[in-house]
Amino acid sequence: MSALATPAAPTLSDRLPGLGLALAIALAAWWLGRRAPLIGGPVIGIVLGMLVRNTAAPGPRFAPGIQFAGKQVLQWSIIALGFGLSLDQVAKTGLESLSVTLVTMSTAFLAAWGLGRALGVHDQLKVLIGVGTAICGGSAIAAVTPIIKPDEHDTAFAISTIFLFNVVAVLLFPLLGHLMHLSDLGFGLWAGTAINDTSSVVAAGYSYSHAAGDYATIVKLTRATLIIPVCITLAVMVAMREKRRLDKSGGASDFSLKRIFPWFILWFLIASAVRTAGLVPVAIQPAIHGAAEFLIIVALTAIGLSANLRKMIASGPRPILLGLGVWAAVAVSSLLVQLVIGRL
Repeated sequence: MSALATPAAPTLSDRLPGLGLALAIALAAWWLGRRAPLIGGPVIGIVLGMLVRNTAAPGPRFAPGIQFAGKQVLQWSIIALGFGLSLDQVAKTGLESLSVTLVTMSTAFLAAWGLGRALGVHDQLKVLIGVGTAICGGSAIAAVTPIIKPDEHDTAFAISTIFLFNVVAVLLFPLLGHLMHLSDLGFGLWAGTAINDTSSVVAAGYSYSHAAGDYATIVKLTRATLIIPVCITLAVMVAMREKRRLDKSGGASDFSLKRIFPWFILWFLIASAVRTAGLVPVAIQPAIHGAAEFLIIVALTAIGLSANLRKMIASGPRPILLGLGVWAAVAVSSLLVQLVIGRL
């Protein structure tokens, strides 16, 4: 075979060992997540994957399946989530909360850029922590991973950092809300715009009151849809950077936006439109949602299986400090905007 020949793509049999390992660990994570919903299956999956990777590292024959699960299955999970998100369901609440959501998102990205630069955190980890804090935690990190293609340990580190502050928020937000005498809608808007992960928003909202939980959940779902323009923006930025690199190096211009465009986001939109049009039978919606959640667990388990804990430790405390700073900035900005517009 010529040294310049393109390596053959992995076959299904090549992927089976890694996929089987990821599925087995994901099943255990799913079962444990049902018994510890505050933590959730996705976080347990990535933790179990990291434990396996760093105590008994899988051999090379597992690599093709693990890589497939961490990328392709990840995209499938996000498309499946679209079938559970009705666009008209969140339109009214989304418009009401849009001003607060846009401010908190902008604050998250600016804080991630400025504080990350001051702390010396590299660009990809800044993007992951900023997106995770701004939009929807691990799901947002999962969505942008195929676009910016970070190292696996960066993805695992970002998700772990986001999870840490999710737990703090679930315990701290209801207490602070009562101390500040926030209304049910005020607290729901605060939780929905300032807590990262959906499960943590639900946990904090309903621990405050049923009305707060309902409102927080819808705000959070609306906020999650903003991952679409964020992904498209990131894709365009990556495309422009790649084109500049090729122009500077004089390399062959085989680059195209079509190749780098996150097509899974387009399919997510189509799935959501199908759901909105009422073409998804109500009887199977819970099954689709459950399948989407399980696919996310499989994908994040695979990311954990790819994560090098030694590299994460070598990163030091700076990413944790970045996550803390961005999270605090978002929480404070949400309250300030509500105060200015008279929602508190």
